[in-house]
Amino acid sequence: MPNPSTPPRSTPQRTVLVAGVVTGLAAAFVAGAVVTGSAGDDRRGDRASDGTPATDGRDVVRASFTDASLAPGAGCEELLDSYVERALPLVRAYDATYFHRLEGDVANDAGPLAPLAGEAGRASGSTVRQVNGETGTNVQEAGVDEPDTVKTDGETLFRVEDGELVTYDVSGSEVDRLTALDLPGLRDAELLLAGDTVVAVGTDPAGDPITTSTSYDELLPARTVVVDVSDPAAPEVTSATSYDAALVAARLHGSVVRLVLQAGLPDLEVAPPPRDPQGEADELRSALRATTIEDWLPTATVDGGDARPLVDCEDVAVPDADAPVGTLAVAGFEVAEPGDTSVTALAVDTGLVYAAPDRLVVATSGGPRWSPWSRGWGGGWCCGSLPAGDPGSSRVYSFALDGTDTLFTAAGDVDGALRDRWSIDAADDTIRLALGPTGATGQFNSVVTLEEDGDDLVEAGRLDGLGVGEQITSVRWFDDLAIVVTFRQVDPLYAVDLSAPRRPRLLGELKIPGFSGYLHPLGSMRLLGYGEGPSADGWGAQLGLFDVTDLTDVSRLDVLSFGRRSVANAVADPRQFTWLPDERTALSVVTRGNNGYVSVSRFAGGRIENRMVQTEYGDEIRDVRLVPLPDGRVVVATGDGADFLAL
Repeated sequence: MPNPSTPPRSTPQRTVLVAGVVTGLAAAFVAGAVVTGSAGDDRRGDRASDGTPATDGRDVVRASFTDASLAPGAGCEELLDSYVERALPLVRAYDATYFHRLEGDVANDAGPLAPLAGEAGRASGSTVRQVNGETGTNVQEAGVDEPDTVKTDGETLFRVEDGELVTYDVSGSEVDRLTALDLPGLRDAELLLAGDTVVAVGTDPAGDPITTSTSYDELLPARTVVVDVSDPAAPEVTSATSYDAALVAARLHGSVVRLVLQAGLPDLEVAPPPRDPQGEADELRSALRATTIEDWLPTATVDGGDARPLVDCEDVAVPDADAPVGTLAVAGFEVAEPGDTSVTALAVDTGLVYAAPDRLVVATSGGPRWSPWSRGWGGGWCCGSLPAGDPGSSRVYSFALDGTDTLFTAAGDVDGALRDRWSIDAADDTIRLALGPTGATGQFNSVVTLEEDGDDLVEAGRLDGLGVGEQITSVRWFDDLAIVVTFRQVDPLYAVDLSAPRRPRLLGELKIPGFSGYLHPLGSMRLLGYGEGPSADGWGAQLGLFDVTDLTDVSRLDVLSFGRRSVANAVADPRQFTWLPDERTALSVVTRGNNGYVSVSRFAGGRIENRMVQTEYGDEIRDVRLVPLPDGRVVVATGDGADFLAL
């Protein structure tokens, strides 16, 4: 009988082939298919006399590829042909209703895994303490800052409020508001802070909407605004750039900003006969064949000038004809010199990006669901594509980071589906992945390691059979360890030894009711898990305190339930969590109905002591931030402003 405190689950259905969707895509990367152009090509766009792109005062540094086999190709004409050839199968005349392919009810008789014989006792791997980044944001990787609505340098707090950059003095006994600066033409802004410079990243509401081959939603193009904050009481905009590409991710490596941008498909305007799907499809194909290379490659517009090419043809690496069609560009620049940009691009469409201090990994994730378009070319009679080239595998691309340059190193396929960026990690020369089930695997989850072999990423080690019939809900990586949580009715927490990357092995597992959706290490002995589970009054948010001293025998020391229908916001947005190591206190945002609270949780003797502080209401709960300062104080930012939190 089902547990009455467990939320209802949808019944898995067997795979059904949906008509009108492009099937059987295989995203193998073609080594050596990097295309360059010639000055005489009449489809290249505006170029200087030497054949390089015109930059309107912006220096676009031509990025390179590390492997010698990635030799230059024949020109922009061939690049254009590859785009058109791969896009033509997307045009289908079919009913505008879109469908989803649900998970198959695949039988699997694999039994639960157990630690290998003779491996009891303390494992070689261990968790480590992780605290917020230097600018106050709880980030995935130490040393890689992520955008947020609030940043600090320890003395000044910078915050986005209603489209403005607001500065606060937090050096005294009270939080004092200094000034506000309009961020021109920027919506949904978030901030990166490096020294005396703020880079605000967001969308351009005045730009044309973007449609990609793996999304049926229209996206707003990206925009950045650079602000000099050397005088926090008088910040000044120094430059602004709009892109005709959507922002996938932004990261800060030291003083280098990297923007990962996804260019959209060309805007094909046709006038087909009414109620004639086949006629419309024919018109769309004709319009597609008439596109130019300028229609496919992203542009940048600096300080209101003319739009100029963001990337040159020779900096676009081309996959084979079956990869999801699009252009993913990585643009890197020093915060002090935003006009000097190094750009590398892949002729693929994906939105899955992981950044380490010295590496960038992007992936097209095979998975159990289709993502056909419900609208697109022609406004409803269109096309369908998979979020990955192969519904059973994920395609992984690895880049090395060198200053502002992003250098392609290798690519490869792996069976299984990547859930999100937290499922990806890089350590030394190894890429580690936590993968869910697809039609190419059993109905279980896996931990896989990849190594570079020339310009190929090849599978080095694999551990299957984790969470049979369950879904991955959270992953946390360490130097030689992975903690993976899956869920269906109970919450198995798996400790996987990665000290030998070619032989990942299960150390131990813990099964408890509920699941953890966000994991945070407190050191080598304790681990926090925010998620959901049963309580005395029903299903709701919970916080678990785990003992990971012995990874072969992980235990939950205590659990705190936040009440029926409560939500631990850190599961969806880890930036709403802060760990204060000196006070052994965790701060997190919890929602109950229309009310937002700060949970102040202290840990002593393996127990959780908690108090709730009413903080915000309604939609503004998601904007609450808990920003630690170097002196131990914490600023809580809400919709009404900012103030110190009484600990």
